[in-house]
Amino acid sequence: MFKTLPPFGGDQRSVAEVVRGIMDGKTNNTGLLTLNSSGATSTTFFDRRIGRDSVILFMPASDSARATSIPFGAFQSVVDQSIDTANTAYAITLDTTDYSNGVTLSNSSRINVKNAGVYNLQWSGQFQNADTSLHDVSVWLRKNGTDVAGSTGFISVPNSHGGVDGHTIVGWNYFLQLAANDYIELYWSATSTNISLQFYPTQTSPTRPSTASVIATMNMVSTIASSGSSGLFVSDQGKAYATVSHYANNDTDKVYKYAIIG
Repeated sequence: MFKTLPPFGGDQRSVAEVVRGIMDGKTNNTGLLTLNSSGATSTTFFDRRIGRDSVILFMPASDSARATSIPFGAFQSVVDQSIDTANTAYAITLDTTDYSNGVTLSNSSRINVKNAGVYNLQWSGQFQNADTSLHDVSVWLRKNGTDVAGSTGFISVPNSHGGVDGHTIVGWNYFLQLAANDYIELYWSATSTNISLQFYPTQTSPTRPSTASVIATMNMVSTIASSGSSGLFVSDQGKAYATVSHYANNDTDKVYKYAIIG
């Protein structure tokens, strides 16, 4: 903690040291806060520098806190996916996790979020048509097992030609307001069993990398749904104390730096 002065001032040297410290950015208004755990949704801390009108700012100071601040996940499928029956709903599956921080994969198709917020879901699929006729595909979302209104997209997959299957890659994104522990799934149907989602291995002439049959990414874009930056905000304060509301926390090492203004 930076040196302070007594209530009624100090000698010239002490004042000079404090002023120099302030000019160097040492304003003696920072500290560390470790959130309560065991599922706690609030933490009260005490600091004599806090007043009723103080503004308190937070930033992550541990890996656990940073994980809450920037949730994201990237997943893909490296297998072929087909349907047994036309015009029937099937879950699009994902089998590989590329990156995960607060957004996880389960049950082969569920993209789960740990914390509430507004998320951007981006997906793409590599479709193949083995038939000589063009066929249509529908892709839509289910949230916690229920179809999301207005989420269906329609795709026409080119027919095979010259002995070569028809191919197309398509994708789009959704903005979704989600609660803690919600999950999202991508579903699809096709007008023919000749339609599939195809994984292609490394190609030659020229050498090209493999092609995933499906790619899906999810990242938080806003905490508007949960209030406060990173789900952390002051819900009550008074002389020398503040109560912080936050996501339900089970980590014992979730630490934030704070700065008090005013």
